[in-house]
Amino acid sequence: MAFSALTRRSFGVLTAALLATSALIAPATAQTPPGVLVVGQIAEPQSLDPHAVTAVNDFRILMNVYEGLVRYASGTLEVEPGLAESWTISEDGTVYTFSLRDGVQFHDGSALDAEAVVFNFERMLNEDHPYHNTGPFPLSFFFSAISGVEALDARTVRFTLNEPYAPFLSNLAYPTGLIVSPAAVMQHGADFGRNPSGTGPFRFAEWQSNERVVVTRNDDYWGDNAALEAVVFRPITDANTRVAEMLSGGIDVMVEVPPVALPQFRGGSYQVHEQAGPHVWFLILNALEGPFADVRVRQAANYAINREAIVRDVLEGTATVAAGPTPPAFAWAYNNDLEPYPYDPDRARALIAEAGAEGAQLTFYVTEGGSGMLDPVAMGTAIQADLAAVGFDVQIETYEWNTFLGQVNPGLQGKADMAQMAWMTNDPDTLPFLALRTAAWPDQGGFNSGYYSNPEVDALLEAARVATDQDERARLYREMQVIVQQDAPWVFVANWMQNAVTSDRVSSFSLEPSFFLLLDDVSKN
Repeated sequence: MAFSALTRRSFGVLTAALLATSALIAPATAQTPPGVLVVGQIAEPQSLDPHAVTAVNDFRILMNVYEGLVRYASGTLEVEPGLAESWTISEDGTVYTFSLRDGVQFHDGSALDAEAVVFNFERMLNEDHPYHNTGPFPLSFFFSAISGVEALDARTVRFTLNEPYAPFLSNLAYPTGLIVSPAAVMQHGADFGRNPSGTGPFRFAEWQSNERVVVTRNDDYWGDNAALEAVVFRPITDANTRVAEMLSGGIDVMVEVPPVALPQFRGGSYQVHEQAGPHVWFLILNALEGPFADVRVRQAANYAINREAIVRDVLEGTATVAAGPTPPAFAWAYNNDLEPYPYDPDRARALIAEAGAEGAQLTFYVTEGGSGMLDPVAMGTAIQADLAAVGFDVQIETYEWNTFLGQVNPGLQGKADMAQMAWMTNDPDTLPFLALRTAAWPDQGGFNSGYYSNPEVDALLEAARVATDQDERARLYREMQVIVQQDAPWVFVANWMQNAVTSDRVSSFSLEPSFFLLLDDVSKN
């Protein structure tokens, strides 16, 4: 992708600034160029194909390059028009018909039309599609209710569902529903994730592995042009290094600031941004084999961990103790009667003794840093100490984020007893449906890495996603939360308030409840 002359000059300045930046340099000695925003990310992206990734770390880039048929309205999780300017829903809730915007083009110059939309969903859902092998598509679960998608004309596309599916529009607004260029997929095949093409306000420019991903302003965008000329996403996996880069002026935006570092950025030449959202941080317990196959031992782990101390001392009050699998941000579906497991090590010891699990050895997977994982090493160490205090022998294995996902997502069987995990979700259906149902075990394509199974939970989740009345959906989700808390397939740790820091050169920056990073309105002097 060719840069403009201005962009090339800015990149020369930017490169010099990045080379000059050091963790030991005083604040503001490195100056990134105006109009170019440098974002300190927590990890290298896995891919720039939105259908192939699952991490918010990647989504923060992708939401600026691609768009979906619908999107979340600013500051909410309510759906509004995106690439579709309008839509209708049949009375029985099984047919959705979308009218596309006229004249929209992908960054490669090809047209966004109904056939392009059909290509996107067929590619994910149809194993016989000629480009299905450019996957895998781990979140195609989101669209499992689709029985057919067809182009009625160039600007009209119709989805037929096999039954009513309440989260459908919300899932279309999620990154898995972003629309990619069929022409680019056909050209690059399995390498499309390194050569992305969407319709968004920024277009892909370059990806230097473990150094940066660069996107530049799309001057042919159908909407208002972005204020920034370019955005550079830098993977800085070590949180202390990320803090030092922010203090030294090597980056303009830092996401997921370690709680202990937040006081350094309050006031002065920085602005701290915080935003509540649908986040839950938990420990996956291996319910299939080992000590946690016994529900009493799973409950013991929940009693043994002092989550209030973790929230207070490790997370510096940037989270609240979690009570179950549903974040309180989903107020309409959250069970307010559910109380978190209290810190009760004596109760934990009694349950362990009852189960005959005294002295059990546990392998615990921890990540160095990952999307929504708060302060994972410090939290993992605190959890290890709490579990040791009630008689467990806990061995921590620490992995880089993408390696960690490669260990955990395929399932813990034969590998580990427990693992950290965090999810930021768009609907109360998403996390439990993808990570708590029996049919979501890893060998069936889901993320139930601990192999939890309860037919009653399965039935409640199936009923909730086809209920067209929100009050009925809420009742089903609240009942599910009670059962899951009792079964304790996870240790329910915390609900986080996301944060970011910007320098005083950055304007019009805000965080979204969706946890996406939307930069089209941001400017930098």
